[in-house]
Amino acid sequence: MQQMINAVGRRKTSVARVFLKNGSGKITVNERDFETYFPLETHRNSITKVFSVTDTLGKYDVKVNVDGGGVSGQAGAVILGVARALVEISEENRPVLRKNGMMTRDPRMVERKKYGQKKARKKFQFSKR
Repeated sequence: MQQMINAVGRRKTSVARVFLKNGSGKITVNERDFETYFPLETHRNSITKVFSVTDTLGKYDVKVNVDGGGVSGQAGAVILGVARALVEISEENRPVLRKNGMMTRDPRMVERKKYGQKKARKKFQFSKR
């Protein structure tokens, strides 16, 4: 594999475009270092877990453009994008990633606010008199 593989991952309102190519395992997010972009250890571990599960840790350079949502949503989008890219490289990665829950798009979205209500489900205070 000499060319660059690209895939898209989404979660909530975040969209991550992931580009994978052979390399030393360097991860760049929005042209910033991976460690500075995701300050929480849990987010970094969950992203690198995709590589450790498939035994590809340190084999590919990853360039990610992520947009929208918050830090957790963006991390989830990156995980899905990287998992899809690894499946595009080798179909043998699919069962392992599926078993670890990394191939499933999280469909949960924020419910819209309804008219005549304070929020999506919360109502205005009721006054009897």
